[in-house]
Amino acid sequence: MPRVTAPLDPRAGWELPPLGAMPRTAELEPLATRVLAPNPSGMTLDGTNTYVVGAPGSGQAVVVDPGPADPRHLAAVEAVLADRDARVVAVLVTHHHGDHAEAALPWGGHFGAPVAAASPAVAGPDGRLLEAGERLSLAGTTVRVVATPGHTSDHLAFRLESGAVLVGDHVLGRGTSVVTHPEGDVVAYLESLRRVHDLGPSALYCGHGPELTEDPGAVLDFYAAHRAYRERQLLDALATGPRTVDGLVAIVYAAVPRELWPAAAQSTRATLGKLSAEGRVALGADDTVTLG
Repeated sequence: MPRVTAPLDPRAGWELPPLGAMPRTAELEPLATRVLAPNPSGMTLDGTNTYVVGAPGSGQAVVVDPGPADPRHLAAVEAVLADRDARVVAVLVTHHHGDHAEAALPWGGHFGAPVAAASPAVAGPDGRLLEAGERLSLAGTTVRVVATPGHTSDHLAFRLESGAVLVGDHVLGRGTSVVTHPEGDVVAYLESLRRVHDLGPSALYCGHGPELTEDPGAVLDFYAAHRAYRERQLLDALATGPRTVDGLVAIVYAAVPRELWPAAAQSTRATLGKLSAEGRVALGADDTVTLG
């Protein structure tokens, strides 16, 4: 296969904590504290990042992406709330994946706070469905709801008054995000990258991995370039003849650990769906892909 030059990840030169070295709790700014859940894995990286958001002295806080229903994690979040002398007034969720949403309804009940999300299943029967562009006046501050579909169809981001954006799984602190299949959508994902870029974020507070504060726009540019790079790799692989999706994954993701190939296959299928809609590839019923 002809060599395609990979885009340079700007984070390669940043002083980010190595994998497994993130502190359990970190105050990122007066409005936000990050609490790392104890669920590290190949997909969740260091674990799920839960954010406690609220104006200092307001006596209130919002919990964003409570993550797994783990009593140790709940205790860590409650310790942050005690330090802030704050009670929870809402639980916000970026998307329905269990590593972000599992604890939403249990914690909402525990704290006596409503759950808000784009998905009715996550918000629950007594919760609130969020819409793009809403401005939520909560905990002495305003949180703007930003639609960021692509990783999943119900994905949201939350922009703080400081200019930081809580991006969930749309952007990760390490590596790149998966565009899930069949619900993920590469075209929507790229548009969501542009939408977040247009916000001019002062920082990206990710669902997994460290916060990105040095040059958030450069990371968003890299993410867009990375998706284009994967497209070129797939087209170059198909130039030598038909391939199955698994065969394409083995070529394009040869340098990636095999345990991550199932996730890579999801992004590959999502990308092939985009290329098929553009008439650049043809998808066969037997899972074989050819150039269009």
